[in-house]
Amino acid sequence: MDLQLNGKTAIVTGATAGIGLAIARTLASEGAAVTITGRSRDKLDAAVAEIAAAAPGSRITAIVSDQSIAQGAAQLIAAQPDTDILINNLGYYEAKPFAEISDEDWLRMLDINVMSGVRLSRHYFPRMLEKNWGRVIFVSSEVGAFTPPDMVHYGVSKSAQLAVSRGMAELTKGSGVTVNSVLPAATRSEGIVEYLRQTAPRPGMSDAEIESHFFQTYRPSSLIARMIESDEIAAMVALLASPLGAASNGAAVRVEGGTFRSIL
Repeated sequence: MDLQLNGKTAIVTGATAGIGLAIARTLASEGAAVTITGRSRDKLDAAVAEIAAAAPGSRITAIVSDQSIAQGAAQLIAAQPDTDILINNLGYYEAKPFAEISDEDWLRMLDINVMSGVRLSRHYFPRMLEKNWGRVIFVSSEVGAFTPPDMVHYGVSKSAQLAVSRGMAELTKGSGVTVNSVLPAATRSEGIVEYLRQTAPRPGMSDAEIESHFFQTYRPSSLIARMIESDEIAAMVALLASPLGAASNGAAVRVEGGTFRSIL
């Protein structure tokens, strides 16, 4: 399927690995000129090389910036004042007992997961409305719909992304601009595999056994009963980012393997 992304420009934050890298690679493969951001030049260079190998001839720009602080967002905006597509993917997670989550932990979580997207959207979104076309997509999480007791601050940050996304979408009425969020579930990455290894119920378990235990114990409602691959998330994001995704607006799109036992 031609997603009609040739000639479009896109920014993907937090794109040196995982879901962000997969999104950038997919958009580049579909013909978009993609700008990726990260804090490490070495990791950005490696990501550019990987994307170029997967999508020969693609147009990739890498900008070192940290959108969790105002200065970092300003650096990105100065380097690229306009974009057709903004993917707010920058984020992190951590497990911590609620009573041990300090003010600093809360503020760091909200700055990285929420304010990074707010800062960029505040600049790019009005410009999209002016030219009557654009896409803003927040990469949220399944925990945006339910708050896990072992990472309450993370769950709150992902719920906040859903609220920002829907509120922005209300401002697009009658335009060619859409704002959506996607809700992945546990997605395979080095970070989550290592996290699951640390929480394995007994030593010596293989990664396959640990993954199976996780879904049996913590996500028994998952219909696919496995980790989601980053490319599966990226495919949905690319569709929403394309002209073909124009009828989806203000939506929280589930890419979570059927974990939620809901018809909506």
